Amino acid sequence: MISAPFHLELAGMTKVYRSAIALQDVCLSIRGGEVVGLIGENGAGKSTLMKALGGTINPEGGQILVDGVTIPALTPTLAAKHGIAFVHQELNPFENLDVTANVLLGREIYKGVFRRLDTAKMVAQVAPILELLGARFGPTDSAADLSLADQQLLEISRALSTNARLVILDEPTSSLTMSETNRLLDVIRQLRDNNVAVLFITHRLSEIEDVADRVVCLRDGRNAGGLALEEINRDAMVRLMIGRDVAQLYDRHTAKIGEPILELRGLRTMTFPNQEVDLTVRAGEIFGLAGLVGAGRTELARAVFGVDPIDGGEIFVAGVHLADHTVAQAIAAGVSLVPEDRKGQGLHLEFGNDQNISLPSLERMTRSPFVNLPAERKLAEASKLQLGIKVSDMRRPVAELSGGNQQKVVLAKWLAMAPKIFIFDEPTRGIDVGAKAEVYALMNTLADGGAAVLMISSDMEEVIGVSDRVGVMCRGRLSGVLERNRVTEENILRLAVE
Repeated sequence: MISAPFHLELAGMTKVYRSAIALQDVCLSIRGGEVVGLIGENGAGKSTLMKALGGTINPEGGQILVDGVTIPALTPTLAAKHGIAFVHQELNPFENLDVTANVLLGREIYKGVFRRLDTAKMVAQVAPILELLGARFGPTDSAADLSLADQQLLEISRALSTNARLVILDEPTSSLTMSETNRLLDVIRQLRDNNVAVLFITHRLSEIEDVADRVVCLRDGRNAGGLALEEINRDAMVRLMIGRDVAQLYDRHTAKIGEPILELRGLRTMTFPNQEVDLTVRAGEIFGLAGLVGAGRTELARAVFGVDPIDGGEIFVAGVHLADHTVAQAIAAGVSLVPEDRKGQGLHLEFGNDQNISLPSLERMTRSPFVNLPAERKLAEASKLQLGIKVSDMRRPVAELSGGNQQKVVLAKWLAMAPKIFIFDEPTRGIDVGAKAEVYALMNTLADGGAAVLMISSDMEEVIGVSDRVGVMCRGRLSGVLERNRVTEENILRLAVE
């Protein structure tokens, strides 16, 4: 690690997009040996500020000072030269390369007159970093074989390999398990002890409480305030982020339970062909599905929706047997799936918001052979109003939206279909506390309206706070179902590790 003193200052940063103010007079400072938590709702300006710091955009106003020296404008190369390293939320490993090649991409080590890759030295350089992070993969493993959690650790390894003076972590734990998260927080503490500055961006406020020395909050592109070490707590951060108290984030009132909507009888997935799952989700209830990473929850959801084939068993929706096990049949029967990977599986990023929302409804929106554009735009505007999607023009590509607003677009396309059952797979991963409250309120509204809601979540607090009943999966089987009065962290964990 580079131990030279480091001090970064951003003063009066201003950025405008098409007359929309993304940043207005934002200030931030950070020194070597401290961890600063940067918080704010989606769309608050955090990403724009990071792009300015990384040199990928040029702000209209403001100053950047590194070690007291004013830098007119940063470029990605100049940012790296000053020891600024990013760990981005979006994971884009080169799957045709191994771990070492990904970590040292652009900084390869060569040997001999013919400049052949010195793979031994490269592996020797990467191995200690992986060991530091407690990675479950090795330097010669293929990036194509890594899970989402492992890909996140790969990105962190790449940043640490540059001997950075400032490491910017953007939602680094969004795909990590509890143990991996705890390990990463230990790594952050080690970086601080080595006089490295860490800017930690996360929606998981408990992690900010664990490691941050200070907190800086952005709201609507402006500084909303800050917290010193002794002031950092969840309630104070929530007040800064949304400008008000959230008296009860999980406002689940008494459910009116109806008839079974989703019934799984002896269902076996291809991942766990020897395990049968019997499960019933009823109208008017939110059924939480908990379990450790790899327990088979997502595989079960994909099988119900017809994305993956099943190895055996039966699926019934409102008494109708889904014999074909196809996505088309599931949708026609009233099944919807909000996938864990909303960018890769839930959205067409290059399409407009209006086009994404109308996709499942195209059959009733098509005047052969053309799409009824006025109807499509009417649906998009109604969805924007209903869900509070923050975008000036619904025809803009969905890729331009924040994570929370992208999640709302995924929800909107299914709401237009009025399904009988909504399957939410990690519905609040990577979105801020304000957007989480909106998602919880929507799930309550859906259940109160008679729909069945199956929510898969790795957030224990979320599962306990939202669910009417909780099923726990362990190694591909349903190890138990807890009624609401028995839903506790201890009971869930006991079933998850059977």
